[in-house]
Amino acid sequence: MPTRRITANLPDDLLQSAQEITGKGITETIIEGLEQVQRRRFYERALRMKGKLHLDIDIEASRGRRRR
Repeated sequence: MPTRRITANLPDDLLQSAQEITGKGITETIIEGLEQVQRRRFYERALRMKGKLHLDIDIEASRGRRRR
């Protein structure tokens, strides 16, 4: 995966707190935070879709059971 070197001004207390929580270094902590942002975005999109997908599935047939 290609990487990019950046310079960022971060609140010291926020960075230290995040590093204590992750138990990792600065780069790894920032990566974990960015991954969390990405996961939250996917979760929010999934919630907006709730109730909009209609499936016609025969549960009994999908379980391999015959109806009596």
